[in-house]
Amino acid sequence: MRVLLLHGPNLAALGERDPDHYGGIDLDALVAVARDEATSQGAELAHEQSDAEAALVQRVHAARNDGTGALVINPGALGHYSYALRDALELLTIPRVEVHLSNVHGRERFRATSVIAGVCSGSISGLGVLGYRLAIRAAVELATDPNGTR
Repeated sequence: MRVLLLHGPNLAALGERDPDHYGGIDLDALVAVARDEATSQGAELAHEQSDAEAALVQRVHAARNDGTGALVINPGALGHYSYALRDALELLTIPRVEVHLSNVHGRERFRATSVIAGVCSGSISGLGVLGYRLAIRAAVELATDPNGTR
């Protein structure tokens, strides 16, 4: 089973950008943590990052037909306003988990709104790297045991 991990705008700058909110880990190290978690759950991880909304929408559309079994997404700022990304995610029939390193509810008011949360299976926010481990684990379990009996 393959989990697709998508990262949105500015997340390539992890490790440099506001470590008080995002921690000191860079994107490569974060993806390595996610990949290790996927492997421990018997899954493989595919990863893509883009600063372009259209590229992320296109990748979500591709996931409908490429054997992706679950999706984990940190949409960055797009999560607060991208209805195009929301509509693309809504078309998926696989589990979708939204994840954010920082606690979006404890920051600026606009960050507390997620336009994609309503089309995701769940959302994890504010747990840093642990949130990614939990998001991967949740995505795999939802894909392999949708009734929650595992």
